[in-house]
Amino acid sequence: MGWHTHASGTRDPPEVRNWRIHLIALVASMSALAMGYDTAVIGGTMALNSFVRDFHLSDISKTDRDTVQGNIVSTFQAGCFFGALLTFPIAEKIGRKKTVMIAALVFLLGGTLMTAAQGSMNMLVAGRAIAGLGIGASSLTVPVYIAETAPPSIRGRLVGIFEIASQGGGMLGFWINFATDQTIDVNKQAQWIVPLALQLFPGVALFLGMMWCPESPRWLARGDRFDEAERILTTLRGLPSTHPYIQEELGDIRAQVEERSTNHLSRKAQFKKLFQKGTRNRMGIGLALMFLQSFTGVNIITYYSPRIFETLGVSGTSLKLFSTGFYGIAKTLGMIAFTFIVVEKVGRRKGLIWGAALGCIPMWYIGGYVMRADPAGAAARGVVTRDGWGYLAMVCIYVNAFVICATWQGITWTYASEIFPLDIRMLCVSLTTADTWLGSFIIARSTPYMISDLGYGAYFFFASILVGMGIWSFFFVPETKGVTLEEMDLLFAQPVHKSVWAQLTGRPLVDARSDDASVLDEKDVKVKHIEAGKS
Repeated sequence: MGWHTHASGTRDPPEVRNWRIHLIALVASMSALAMGYDTAVIGGTMALNSFVRDFHLSDISKTDRDTVQGNIVSTFQAGCFFGALLTFPIAEKIGRKKTVMIAALVFLLGGTLMTAAQGSMNMLVAGRAIAGLGIGASSLTVPVYIAETAPPSIRGRLVGIFEIASQGGGMLGFWINFATDQTIDVNKQAQWIVPLALQLFPGVALFLGMMWCPESPRWLARGDRFDEAERILTTLRGLPSTHPYIQEELGDIRAQVEERSTNHLSRKAQFKKLFQKGTRNRMGIGLALMFLQSFTGVNIITYYSPRIFETLGVSGTSLKLFSTGFYGIAKTLGMIAFTFIVVEKVGRRKGLIWGAALGCIPMWYIGGYVMRADPAGAAARGVVTRDGWGYLAMVCIYVNAFVICATWQGITWTYASEIFPLDIRMLCVSLTTADTWLGSFIIARSTPYMISDLGYGAYFFFASILVGMGIWSFFFVPETKGVTLEEMDLLFAQPVHKSVWAQLTGRPLVDARSDDASVLDEKDVKVKHIEAGKS
């Protein structure tokens, strides 16, 4: 058999895992590169002496500085929230491809305003909000687009490319801040302008690259454009239209479209479906996953990494930015591990459980170290030397980043993009994506005060949340590795704790949608075995 990185137990022939589908995912993931870069770069940029000078942050009190920094960072998350929430009707009407291209243009407008702020706080904040609208729209549409074009055996891997791009963008943001601090004169505005201007490059790449990418075949099928859907599927899969795999995939798509009468659903009917049996449990899981991933502790360090390292006794702008750069590397390595090992080999459910169990340990240690040693207070008194326990605390920051990015950060986006029904998929994903940006907004807005007022308690808080997340995942998150998008309806037809129990005990799933509650047919029993991790 040999070692491989795709899900086993699927019906996918090797031809479907071709270069074209990977390149499409890579192009669409330029949105994630911009998202990760913009999210990470702002914390380091605000720490640059030139930024502090030009935006007059040194002239205000510590409390006012916390408020200003919270506004700068959280405005982006607020824009992302509304971008995700308001975009789904557009993506449903004009398609996934055009929506991503429009989102890229909106992001470029916001990035231009930030770059041209010239010390104007209002212009900077407005640019952050507009860029957030574009990123929110693309963060909703791109994972769905990738999931709808991907074959089941590598769907997680392809969505993982989106996540690698996100963390890779964050890593670039961290290191570019360090490079500009080292190479550009602090007396020049270019020291903070260059980091903000570089975010425009992935936006341009996204807009131009999407011109080459095809439309989602499942979106075309919803509009009764099956001939176009078939043509695109044959190109994506690298198989002729007469191949049994193409015929089966098209048949599954057609069956779901006809079963759900998607062409006749009003907006009111779509919202009503959110609360129907078989959908409301998916919504509950999706909303919980996407909201909770902001509370793993990774986001507070991403947004305010120089401030976090300051609490560990790291002084000096250059040293804080240098430490932050390695944090970006740890996150990117974690996301690579997620894409090529965790998502398709370990699985979604086990990844969440292990991620929570392992990720909370570094947080407990960091909180304990800060409580006992008070490194920030020691640094303020001029004591900047660190013992082995202090260096271990810094290592724990990197370990937590690696573990969480290898599990929760990637799995949540993958899970929420694949579990929902076709007729309301974009509505559901818009709500879950807005939900994660709401969580990010809360963290971005509250973190400066948590760092200043709670101290070590902030780390204990996130460690406790992680413990609860792991317990909840064990009981209420079914495995979806290797299941087609059309077969998700069968998995969630019954209460999720029953599906999880069936997976744990190896029992066949029962189709709760049928009147006689009969056992699923042979094809669907195979889905059960995939879910239980049996090929």
